Amino acid sequence: MLTSLGSISIEEFLAEYWQKKPLLIKNLFPEFECPLDHNDLAGLSLEDEVESRIVFENLDGKPWQLMHGPFEADFLETLPEENWTLLVQGLDHWIPEIADLLDRFRFLPNWRVDDIMASFAPVGGSVGPHYDQYDVFLIQAEGRRKWQIGPVCTAQTERLEGTPLRIIKDMQVTDEWVLEPGDALYLPPAVAHYGVALEHCITLSVGFRSPTQAELISSFTDYCCEQASVNRHLTDATIRPLPNPGLIQEDVINDFKGFLRELIDNEPMMKTWFGEYVTSPKHEGIVEAVDDEERISEDELQELFLVPEVQFRWNEGSRFSFIPQDHQIILAVDGHSYCLHSDARTWVELLCSSNQIDKSRLGELTSNDELIRLLARLFNQGSLRISTDDELDDWGDDA
Repeated sequence: MLTSLGSISIEEFLAEYWQKKPLLIKNLFPEFECPLDHNDLAGLSLEDEVESRIVFENLDGKPWQLMHGPFEADFLETLPEENWTLLVQGLDHWIPEIADLLDRFRFLPNWRVDDIMASFAPVGGSVGPHYDQYDVFLIQAEGRRKWQIGPVCTAQTERLEGTPLRIIKDMQVTDEWVLEPGDALYLPPAVAHYGVALEHCITLSVGFRSPTQAELISSFTDYCCEQASVNRHLTDATIRPLPNPGLIQEDVINDFKGFLRELIDNEPMMKTWFGEYVTSPKHEGIVEAVDDEERISEDELQELFLVPEVQFRWNEGSRFSFIPQDHQIILAVDGHSYCLHSDARTWVELLCSSNQIDKSRLGELTSNDELIRLLARLFNQGSLRISTDDELDDWGDDA
């Protein structure tokens, strides 16, 4: 985990910059070596399971046009020499070395992590002046890119017509920087920005997104509707003839409001729902249960603790969080929740602290059958997986 952002301490960053204002961080990752190149990105963009896009500054006379993958290799070979950008989303779901980059940002909540996107561009390549509704660290992985920064945008910010992208019509530039490999730029939500490749370059975008109020309310009400307690009917407090049958009495509204308060005040249910919601995989198919022949038994799991070359790590698309609750602790993993006694807190904290798990320490803390059963369940549902020491060196051989 990073202990500072250049000359800025993590504490100062969170107090002064996080969700407030941009920060240029020179040489955040000294001697940075990008774990993939443009050929790797091109290969990923051919796959149906990988979300990819190409942004053209001008296509058939139209400004800032967008094409969605998967692409054909023959098409990629016909791309012009400048003024386009290939975007590959969710790299951390597919490439362990990219997923490990998230461990550098564990001073931020796991539930805020969206994904890591790669942007490859030849000279002049860009996605245009725009703004996003999430926090992002733009890490220059290869080549150089010039960034222009503008003011905070709103729904009233004028956009360019004739494009499917959120392109700002006339962006006012407040700062301008050139990022080289290892440099990073932090941007809070809604800040206008415009990056242009000065040479063939790759930028890694580490995104942190939060749900909207509408998304939260929709998910919570869906969750509540699955609970048996919501089958209660509204009461009818009519005890005398109404002056008009069209009148909806105040008692009816109060009864419904009381029911909503019961749901909101049900803290265990609220915490369980929230944990399951924010840890749900970003897309279907990212975290899948293992095949029956690959399922691991509790005895086999205990034996693996004794094999030094075997490592435990999260599935690259998994999300781990926890919520304390009275004398218990709720572990939330990939949309599932598990209620444990508070004695297991250190065990839970270790599982949630890093996608590369300290197996030796985990073995010391896995002190009872309940934790072994849960650990086996996490492996079998696809949230945890087994890796070996040389895996990260070999991933590109199969690309």
